[in-house]
Amino acid sequence: MRALFDGEVGPEVSSAMQGGEYCTTSGQAGVDDRTAQWQDMLSATHLPWTVQVDPCDDERLFEAWVRRWWIDDLALVDCECSPCSGTRQRRQLADTDGEFVVVLMTRAGSETVSQGDVETAMRPGDAVVWDSTKSARFSVWEPLSKRSLVIPRAALDEVKGRAWTKTGVSLKGDSPATRLLSSYLDTLSASLPVLGSSAVAAARNATLELLMGALRPDGDAPSTSAAQPALRAAMDRYIERHLLDGSITPNALAAAHGVSIRTVNRIYNAAGQTVGEVIRIRRLAHAREELSESDRPVSVIAHRWGFSDTSHFSRSFKAHYGTSPTEYRSSARPPGGAAVQRPVAAVQGPAPGRGETEVTPARG
Repeated sequence: MRALFDGEVGPEVSSAMQGGEYCTTSGQAGVDDRTAQWQDMLSATHLPWTVQVDPCDDERLFEAWVRRWWIDDLALVDCECSPCSGTRQRRQLADTDGEFVVVLMTRAGSETVSQGDVETAMRPGDAVVWDSTKSARFSVWEPLSKRSLVIPRAALDEVKGRAWTKTGVSLKGDSPATRLLSSYLDTLSASLPVLGSSAVAAARNATLELLMGALRPDGDAPSTSAAQPALRAAMDRYIERHLLDGSITPNALAAAHGVSIRTVNRIYNAAGQTVGEVIRIRRLAHAREELSESDRPVSVIAHRWGFSDTSHFSRSFKAHYGTSPTEYRSSARPPGGAAVQRPVAAVQGPAPGRGETEVTPARG
């Protein structure tokens, strides 16, 4: 599969060491050239397709970009494109080197994906799994943003997934296992450029476990050793999002992630922690940040972050940071006593990130 992306056919694509691979269509090309560009890009980064781009006026030129990362032998591919359609028939099936399972997740826009007798209308949050050995087709109805996970069929043997033979299987977007898979891939796409080889191998195994969990009819999140780091990360994000909501309990974490309370406790105990301890540390960290950045009274900050008793907050703060809240606030202020305001980070768009080199393909 990697050979498809090495420049034997199709557009030239960057392969930066730490930035993944990025490619975009040329806005100056005509309809026929843009169609050929998009077909080459899609075939190189996913699997061979034949595509059709409808002619459009000068104000609505077809545009598309693709970014791909490798999770060992798994390909994680993000892309955006204007309305178009595509098919995989005998020729494209014959040109596919190997057998793959493809997970497609719609992030924005809409498209229809069909395989066999199954047609799935994809909206944001929806996911579908299809088989590379069978004919397929898609139609993009409006500007689309999606993520694909391309998995060699042989890799599923390692998680007892070879028996998976259905085509066009829809994943329930509201199931804990599907949500966990989606959020894990979000985190992984940002982390892959800096992961070492052993971490990438672990991430690959976790990805397979999470996929098989999402394919199970019960939709429960897997709690195997390979999946536990992803589950822990998802629970930590849940805690961070709900720190201001009041009480966060192991019961709530278990219900939100489709696992047992015992699994929740086991995952945190493996790191020598309890759920309550993690929550307390995160609340103290936010309170500490607010002490240095605002002039609110200590009692108000303590109450905001879940400490109903100011004395208890002060004791907990000093035990964790070695200083009282008042002493910390004084030492954190610059001369003059003004609160320190941290700069707001700029939000980056879909352009190539750090370490990437954008290469616009052109057909000669």
